[in-house]
Amino acid sequence: MIRAIALDDEPLALKVIENFCARVGYIQLEKTFTKTDEAHKYLRKQPVDLIFLDIQMPKQNGMEFYAAIEQNVAVIFTTAFSEYAVEGFNVSATDYLLKPFSYDRFVQATEKAKKTLETKNQTQGNDLYLFIRADYSLNKILIADIAFIEGLDDYLKIHITGQKTIVARMTMKAILEKLPASEFVRVHRSFIVPISKIEKVRSKIVYIADEEIPISASYEAAFLAMIGK
Repeated sequence: MIRAIALDDEPLALKVIENFCARVGYIQLEKTFTKTDEAHKYLRKQPVDLIFLDIQMPKQNGMEFYAAIEQNVAVIFTTAFSEYAVEGFNVSATDYLLKPFSYDRFVQATEKAKKTLETKNQTQGNDLYLFIRADYSLNKILIADIAFIEGLDDYLKIHITGQKTIVARMTMKAILEKLPASEFVRVHRSFIVPISKIEKVRSKIVYIADEEIPISASYEAAFLAMIGK
């Protein structure tokens, strides 16, 4: 089942997506939003697989919204303006639906999202290592050896068990896209941890070896949901 949300400033457009999702069967539309700030708050607490996202919205358009979210999530843009199509695909959108779209066209887009997510999950399950550029070299890092990841502005410190810490110019969002989503979780604006390395959780602190890593309020609900599985 694909967990999804929809964001559009037009309630009638959201009703169409709700009805189509109910007919598809493999998409669980968990919530709909007409305001971007409310959608941001939800995503900070609840991970999803797919977003149906309108582009032309007040305050923050769909492109800006997608660029600002920190989850690695598939997106299907929906808009009445065809000139946004190229821009949508430039940000690696799964598909682009021009309003008003038919149910058959909607299914075509969701099938594409389904295949993309299945491929992603299979690929992540087979990945044993990463190549990270640092110190003018490509460094091979075994995923199983990552103790935790610390974010420092535009840089990351990848702490590796029994090895030297690697400092790379990279964002938290970019590293999350490379890591198996079922094995790593963000607990703070500045920290990503592997679930297998967690020794205990107490008073909003994650304990990994001798390290104490804080859990921020923004990520607590998603973190607890992840380890609860």
